[in-house]
Amino acid sequence: MTDQPPPSADEPIPDSPPPDAGAGSARAREWMDQLEAMIQQISSQAAPVARQVSAKAAELAAVAAVKAGPAAQKAAELTSEYGQRFAERAQSVAAELRAQDAPAGAGEGSAADTSPASGSTAPGPGSEATGPDEGQPAASHDEPPPPPA
Repeated sequence: MTDQPPPSADEPIPDSPPPDAGAGSARAREWMDQLEAMIQQISSQAAPVARQVSAKAAELAAVAAVKAGPAAQKAAELTSEYGQRFAERAQSVAAELRAQDAPAGAGEGSAADTSPASGSTAPGPGSEATGPDEGQPAASHDEPPPPPA
């Protein structure tokens, strides 16, 4: 005998067959057959239960869909209603801000009409768009920039 410690559970088993290899393989085959029979039995018993669970889940999903439909419709109606109110309020605030910026006593034709009713935010006919420096015409996209000084 040698002074080597016995192999631990983490080490692989040596390739040498045990002394009673024929009886061991027959016993292993018997265990595998028993294990296979048990798995077949469990799967045959579990299949109806799995179907019942699936059917119940489908029923619950249907009930949830039926109950969620009216709630979703109500949410859509409220969203539309509040969106409309918000749009009206935003337009009135914009009109108030424009009225505050308009010079006192200015007529309708003197300032560019940017109200939503006109459908355009461009300056009126005959007026010239101005650039960042007030009083200077805005650069046209067709003209080349001026040469550097």
